[in-house]
Amino acid sequence: MLITLVSFFLILIILILAHELGHFFTAKLFKVRVEEFGIFMPPRIFSFKKGETIYSLNAIPLGGFNKLAGEEDPSVPGSLAGKSIPVRLLVLSAGSLMNILLPIILLAIAFMIPHLESVSTNSTEKGQVFVMEVVANSPAANAGIKVNDIILNANGEAVQNVADYERVVKANYGTEIAVTVRHYNGSTAVVKLTPQANAPVTQGATGVAVTNAVRKIDNPWTAIRYGAVSYWNMIVLFITGIWGMIRGTVPVNLTGPVGIAQLTGEIARTGIANLLSFAAVISLNLGILNIFPIPAMDGGRIVFVLLEWVRRGKRVSPKTEGMVHSIGFILLMIVFLVISYHDILRIINGGSIG
Repeated sequence: MLITLVSFFLILIILILAHELGHFFTAKLFKVRVEEFGIFMPPRIFSFKKGETIYSLNAIPLGGFNKLAGEEDPSVPGSLAGKSIPVRLLVLSAGSLMNILLPIILLAIAFMIPHLESVSTNSTEKGQVFVMEVVANSPAANAGIKVNDIILNANGEAVQNVADYERVVKANYGTEIAVTVRHYNGSTAVVKLTPQANAPVTQGATGVAVTNAVRKIDNPWTAIRYGAVSYWNMIVLFITGIWGMIRGTVPVNLTGPVGIAQLTGEIARTGIANLLSFAAVISLNLGILNIFPIPAMDGGRIVFVLLEWVRRGKRVSPKTEGMVHSIGFILLMIVFLVISYHDILRIINGGSIG
């Protein structure tokens, strides 16, 4: 639970800061008065004022905000609405752009810290057998085997690749075997487990997914190159997924803050590199979602600026725009609550994201 909470809030703060700093710096650049820069949503926990801006930390972890002067009213001094259409579009889209670009940095960092890279059995590199997944309540989980453990020995036989481990397991269905593992912290342990002959399909004989891999740390230039390739693949996967949902070939699976927190905890246990890669995925999704034409979100505000441009400078009244965004915010909160309710029910029933 502690790992889940710490990792979730760490990722959340990084993504919120990136988004809100995008708005903040572009607003300051174009002399738009920032009345408040907030992390999380009110009520306030504490705040301080520097210059014209209040900086606050708030209680509800559902994003952050920049309160800009005159967002819908150009008569307010230093207002956003008083700026030109290109400036307003840039200020309103800057947060989403930051979230869309942040994954390039996160993925590069992920390659610069220790991470696993799969290799084939006949690779010239010396591969080791890493545990990639441990199924709850399986023989391996009950024996104390953890994700990122290295399997060194099984029943007295050296394990140099996945085939070695599987051979020993298949030869000892129903019989207790001793498995030597090296944990992520470097300590070594001998654990005992009994492979199951008729195990559930989703669990396997011992309840682990293993792979031939090496633990690598890439140099900065290589990490940047690999990060860029991963970023491109991520974008392609995102587009493919959206198109699949539109066509009905991919199921629509909505996950709220509670579900994302659960998934963050599960991924955090597999290593920091995987956690950073997951943060990159969330950042890209948030960045794109934020520019959708949804009232109360950046995309919804951008729509009103574009309407003004189409209408050759004729604005929608501040009262009408404010009302639309208020209704949109209430509807978004309702959607969040419904999704979170289903996420909590799934967790209570022992389910996982997938």
